[in-house]
Amino acid sequence: MFNYKNTKEKLIELFFSTTGILTLLILIGIFVFLFVTGIHTFAKITPTDFFLGEQWNPDAYGTPKWGILSLIIGTLMIAFGSLVMSIPLGLAGAVYLSEIAGSRTRELLKPAIEMIAGIPSVVLGLIGILFLSPLIANVFGLSHGLNAFTSSVIVGVMVLPTIISISEDVLTSLPNEFREASLALGATKWQMIRMTLLPAALSGIVAAVMLGLGRAIGETMVVLMVAGNSIAMPTSFFSPVRPMTANIAIEIKEVVTGSLHYDALFAIGLVLFVMTFIVNFISDIIVEKHVRKYRW
Repeated sequence: MFNYKNTKEKLIELFFSTTGILTLLILIGIFVFLFVTGIHTFAKITPTDFFLGEQWNPDAYGTPKWGILSLIIGTLMIAFGSLVMSIPLGLAGAVYLSEIAGSRTRELLKPAIEMIAGIPSVVLGLIGILFLSPLIANVFGLSHGLNAFTSSVIVGVMVLPTIISISEDVLTSLPNEFREASLALGATKWQMIRMTLLPAALSGIVAAVMLGLGRAIGETMVVLMVAGNSIAMPTSFFSPVRPMTANIAIEIKEVVTGSLHYDALFAIGLVLFVMTFIVNFISDIIVEKHVRKYRW
């Protein structure tokens, strides 16, 4: 006898299983493609020269330079700078929305914050070039404001909606018993938030920060427009930099398919992929370790 309910359940299960397997296969396919193409680089360039070399100049006359250390440092500087700005503001915003703001204020602010994620990155890049860059140059007495600091500010704004939205959802989902028990023991509202809610929500907050970090590392358009695109080794946050994403976007359209330059750009893409994987892997370890603490 045909059982509609069981058939529906099996179809739903098949759909989600297929989606999960396809996602995994796509991820593996991307890695394999980057690895197969990028690994050819190391047949002609030693890993030491590639990862520790301070100069990237494939078009240099005589002896091209293939070092990506300055590109890696530029990427990490922007990612770190954006998190320094977005983590405190993101947590403060999440706490305000979940524990302090009234329902009417929350209904107005949360959609407005999430709309920031929908702003095209090229628009934020234009704001960085036309408004923020001259402002930073004037404030700090610089010749121009296209540098790692300006990029960090813009990328930090792009990361904020992710951290605020996910952290607020995590804090809101905590049982009310946490709040009631803490207040019943004599804690103030701030002590309840700081000593009870934030530790209990730490796994979700870490996940939000790691997602933001992945966004910061992989951002292309803003850093392409605002970072200054200098391949020289940066000496401070006010130095112009060229992150790895911007370097790929700038040079990939000019290289000959199959050339060493082409393979080297894919090797940079492989490095970005591995960096993102490591960030997610570490976050999973932290989250799992913290979840075990609160598992009954």
